[in-house]
Amino acid sequence: MIKENSISFQFLAEPTDVNFGGNVHGGAVMKWIDQVSFACATNWSGTYCVTIYVGGIRFHQPIKIGDLVKLDARVIYTGRTSMHIMVDVMRKNIRSQNKFAKTTHCIIVFVAVNEEGLPVEIPVWKPATLYDIKLETYAKKLMDMRKDIEQEMSLFTDS
Repeated sequence: MIKENSISFQFLAEPTDVNFGGNVHGGAVMKWIDQVSFACATNWSGTYCVTIYVGGIRFHQPIKIGDLVKLDARVIYTGRTSMHIMVDVMRKNIRSQNKFAKTTHCIIVFVAVNEEGLPVEIPVWKPATLYDIKLETYAKKLMDMRKDIEQEMSLFTDS
């Protein structure tokens, strides 16, 4: 069986998603990112997954009420029990028929767990294209950067 390493969601931004500035709430966007990345991770692993890291959320431009919102999530690296999911959020004004424009980007790391909450092994994702290889390299660079950040933060979190 061939596993899909990506998933997309599309829907309209609703008035309940808006903040006081008239744009979609950053928190709403982060919720959507969590949902699409969870769906991608559980689809790939075949089991329940938990978020262990969210990094580098970058908001490029706002989303307006009534925009068509598209979220693309894809596995870009797998470890023994963890997977890095890249998420891009895009918007499109459906009245003007413009192309989708990227609004947000981030990487989320999930760990697959069993019913007891213990990590379980997942299928290995292997890059198939040059673009996939670039994405895997990107994930590995981010892993190294996270280690450096965690080391720096430990100076302030250890008692």
